[in-house]
Amino acid sequence: MEFTLKNQDATSAILSVKIQEADYSALVEKQLKNFRQKANFPGFRPGMVPMGLVKKQYGTAVKAEEINKLLQTKIFEYIRENKVDMLGEPLPIEEQQASINMAEDKDFTFEFEIALAPKFDAVLDSSDKLAYYRIQPTDEMIEGQVNAYAQRCGEYKQVESYENGDMLKGTLTESVEEGIVVREAVMMPSYMKNDEQKALFAGAKVNDIVTFNPSVAFDSNEAELSSLLKVEKNEVAAHSGEFTFAVTEITRFVASELNQTVFDAAFGKDAVTNEADFRAKIAEQFEARFEVESDYKLLMDVRTYLTEKLGKFEYNEPILRRVMEGNKNGEAVSEEEFQKSLTELSWHLVKEQLARKYEIKIDDSDVLDVAKAATRDQFAQYGMANVPDDLLENYAKEMLKQEKTREALINRAVDVKLIQAIKGAVVLDEQKVSVEEFNKLVSENA
Repeated sequence: MEFTLKNQDATSAILSVKIQEADYSALVEKQLKNFRQKANFPGFRPGMVPMGLVKKQYGTAVKAEEINKLLQTKIFEYIRENKVDMLGEPLPIEEQQASINMAEDKDFTFEFEIALAPKFDAVLDSSDKLAYYRIQPTDEMIEGQVNAYAQRCGEYKQVESYENGDMLKGTLTESVEEGIVVREAVMMPSYMKNDEQKALFAGAKVNDIVTFNPSVAFDSNEAELSSLLKVEKNEVAAHSGEFTFAVTEITRFVASELNQTVFDAAFGKDAVTNEADFRAKIAEQFEARFEVESDYKLLMDVRTYLTEKLGKFEYNEPILRRVMEGNKNGEAVSEEEFQKSLTELSWHLVKEQLARKYEIKIDDSDVLDVAKAATRDQFAQYGMANVPDDLLENYAKEMLKQEKTREALINRAVDVKLIQAIKGAVVLDEQKVSVEEFNKLVSENA
């Protein structure tokens, strides 16, 4: 086989491939022999069909198939070995290939159009100064997390007087002769739908008797009333009058005081030993989570910065449009979609070049680390900061079993290393901002 690559201009080239009979004949012969073993011809046993008949029946199709497979393999080998900066895939020049007679010809020339990647040099060094925004948690955010940890270590206590949110236990009696009596009924008035009925329990004490209407209180909800009155749902409507509730017990969930038990539950044994350090540790936790967003903002700012610095890339748009339409099974691509794809392609090429310059390589451990970080962040959002590493790893490995998720995490792993390399190459103008200020910056640049 003979390859010739001729640049048409800076954005495209023509690849010519000459194939001689010696390049494909053995492959065709082997495939025809396979056909002969399986072919079902009237009057012949399997495997005994004359090769002449097999060639007459299948020869041209097998020849075309084997040449096509050979072309695909060898073209991509040539492109890889010669480091051709190709975009998409080679597209056959249909006018040239229309004259090929696959049945009669022995030697062939195939020509393909190739879109070439633009030439550019993305440089980032100490002469480049970029803003880096460190997001500061608010006092309210820290206080909210403190309360969440305290709640997690709280306990239920018996109290004498009802407050909203408490749980009541007592005897529920229907105010009619031979009415329903539910002993040790449990109820939380805070869940009542009717405010007037709810208010009847305000300040109630142990041994008090409160008269109320459950049907009104729970807005005739059959499921809730069935559970409370211990009757079938279809019987609820027959008990729509007043009841008395004799309070025997009031239970309240009380958040823990800020003590060593709370500190250890949040961050591990003796990681912090006083409230000031506890709050500082929570602030660090927020800042670490926010750093992921700050890093992503930096990468987007680098994208804008280099796009302006490098200018608009030149592409062979007709070829790329054909490539895109081929990837969509011939479906037309709108101008808006096409231009958006070119914009994304430009950034993809810039990132690839930066990754090569910084010699960024990732392996399975890098991808697992990113998956664990994503899992750790999910747990942290629910206030679970001290999650065992083996549990994080198990969750992360489950994430990686999903193909789309794994692909996204691989890209994320590249971005993580690329961001760190960029942070070490440029001068960062660090600025402390609030969450609101940061969100505004992001929305302005979206």
